[in-house]
Amino acid sequence: MTPAEDNGPEPGGDDLFAAEYALGVLDADEREIASRRIDADAAFARLVDAWEARLSPMAAAYPETEPPIRVKEALDRRLFVAEPRAGLWSSLAFWRGLAAASVAALSIYIAVAYLKPPAEQPRLIASLAADGSDIRYLAVYDGARREIGLSHVAGERAAGKDFELWMIGGKDPPVSMGVIPAGQTARMIISPAVQDKLAQGAVLAVSVEPAGGSPTGQPTGPVVAAGDLKSI
Repeated sequence: MTPAEDNGPEPGGDDLFAAEYALGVLDADEREIASRRIDADAAFARLVDAWEARLSPMAAAYPETEPPIRVKEALDRRLFVAEPRAGLWSSLAFWRGLAAASVAALSIYIAVAYLKPPAEQPRLIASLAADGSDIRYLAVYDGARREIGLSHVAGERAAGKDFELWMIGGKDPPVSMGVIPAGQTARMIISPAVQDKLAQGAVLAVSVEPAGGSPTGQPTGPVVAAGDLKSI
C-alpha cells in the first residue's frame, strides 16, 4: 500500500498501513510517512501500538537463531582489526562510531533471528482485502516451518459461516488450505505440495463457506479478501 503523503491513506486503510509499519514491510518512503504520522497523529500512533502488541505473540513463537559465523567475523574485522591511530581512545568520533556499530550488530542479530528462518527458507507476506468487503487479514508464510500465520484485521464472519483460505496459482483451480480458526491470530500448517507453490508467490484468498468449510473442495461463497504473497 502506498498512501498519499498529503491526504493520508485511503479511508479505512489506516489499520492496514499501521500493521504493515509494525511488520516492517514498508519501503523507505512509506516508512518515513508512517513515522511522521506517528509523531503528528495520536490515533494512528495508537493503531501502531496496538498492532505491535497484537503481533508480538507471532514473534515469540519463533525461537532465537544463532547468526551465521560470517556475520560475527565481519563485525570483528570492522570493529577490532583496524590499526589504532594517535588519540583514538580520546576521540569522540571513534566512540560514536563504535556505538553505531554496536547498534548495527544488534540489528543484524535480530534480523537473523526473526526475519531469516533456518535453511534460508522463504518468508512471505500478504495483505488480504477486497473492494466492497470489510474483511481484512494479514498473512505471513514461513517456509521453514511450513505454516501460515494469520492476523484478523477487520470484519466479522456471519453466524453459521466460516472463512476458508485458498491458494490460487496461475490458471490452476483454487486449492483449499483449510478453514480459518476464529480469533485475532491463527496458525495453519501447510502440506509440502502446497508449500512448493506458495514459495513461488501464489495468491491467497478468503471465501465465505458453510460451517466446517466448502462441501465441494472449491469455493462456494463469495471471495471477501485476497492478496499476493510478497517477500519480506
